[in-house]
Amino acid sequence: MSAKTAVVFALLVASCYSAPQQDNRINIEDLIGEVFGNNGGNTGNNNGNTGNNGNNGGQPPIISPTPGPFDPHTPYQGSGCDAGFECTPYYLCSNQTINRDGAGIIDIRIDDNLPQQSCPALEECCSLTGKIDKPVIVTPPPQPTGCGYRNPDGIGFKISGGRDHETEYGEFPWMIAVLKEEQVVDKILNVFQCGGSLIHPQVVLTAAHCVQGKEAKTIKVRAGEWDTQTKAELYPDQDRDVQEIVVHKDFYKGGLFNDIALLFLTQPFQLEENVRPICLPPANANFDYARCYATGWGKDVFGQQGKYQVILKKIDLPVVPRDTCQNTLRTTRLGKYFELHQSFICAGGEVGKDTCKGDGGSPMVCPIQGTKDRYYQAGIVAWGIGCGDAVPGVYAGIPFLRPWIDEQLQYRRIDSSYYTA
Repeated sequence: MSAKTAVVFALLVASCYSAPQQDNRINIEDLIGEVFGNNGGNTGNNNGNTGNNGNNGGQPPIISPTPGPFDPHTPYQGSGCDAGFECTPYYLCSNQTINRDGAGIIDIRIDDNLPQQSCPALEECCSLTGKIDKPVIVTPPPQPTGCGYRNPDGIGFKISGGRDHETEYGEFPWMIAVLKEEQVVDKILNVFQCGGSLIHPQVVLTAAHCVQGKEAKTIKVRAGEWDTQTKAELYPDQDRDVQEIVVHKDFYKGGLFNDIALLFLTQPFQLEENVRPICLPPANANFDYARCYATGWGKDVFGQQGKYQVILKKIDLPVVPRDTCQNTLRTTRLGKYFELHQSFICAGGEVGKDTCKGDGGSPMVCPIQGTKDRYYQAGIVAWGIGCGDAVPGVYAGIPFLRPWIDEQLQYRRIDSSYYTA
């Protein structure tokens, strides 16, 4: 390992892990801190016991920089093509076989050993005479206006080759990557910190444990991201700086009570097909037994064997009633006297399906009854006992925290129509 590589590795480790909290008030709080507080609270969580594929290793990924203005002449070189061909974004190749009527299939090729004739995700071997200057983008069907609309078939193409819960491109347009800038030698790196959700063009919702104690100027948020290691996606992703971080005044790091924060941005995002806000539920909403989705780029399994994901993952989970969840958690090392705080809701408990480390701050969304493909954000990934076992994961409950959200947004005169169904 070179000295420069060692510096990068050390910084990545330091950015993900912080010292255990020293809180001696009662033993149960020490135990809670041991279970999910030793890495700054970011134990929370992603996408099942799914094995080693489409991933980015045991450390938080360094996210590809946002591309500049689209340049059709930028070469996309690849070693997997025959002479006279080169790897090219699929929408810049006129001799490709993908249908342009929205029924196109893209092989995301997440296998570790790519075939000899292959290109990275979203690219294909294109003849040099077949390249075109202007991208051909399939216009999706008109989307209803308003928040919370999922794109179950993706935007412009569908994927194949996925093995474990890969999302379609643009399927969850409210998904946000929360990044932290790290200075390494003469470069600025964007290191993945947490997930988040867009609730207004200029407001991101995330977990308090992801951003507490951090300076706003060191945090960046990205919308429209899907594959973190390519810039060949159909629509460019968008980066924004954070102007203000607001953490819930009653956030308790030891037990992650009231684990919620709002990020107010210096500039609003441009709403596009792949960048849209999620709806927030009413304060009295109950999601018990609803079948919901959690999304994120976090680890596939708990511990050192886990790998951060390259392509955004999704997992479907049932919301577990409060009493059932508390009783299950009491059978774990939390012990028989553990009390589930009122700010939490639970989901999961199905073996092999869970959120995991690195998913902290990511949204869990549940269907809005009586609508098609429209969702409320019911929770924020907070913590869990391991990943993928028969123990529900624990999420900050948006219905309980909704009054605090409203208070903060109304104080700043944020238009509620963006997140109201």
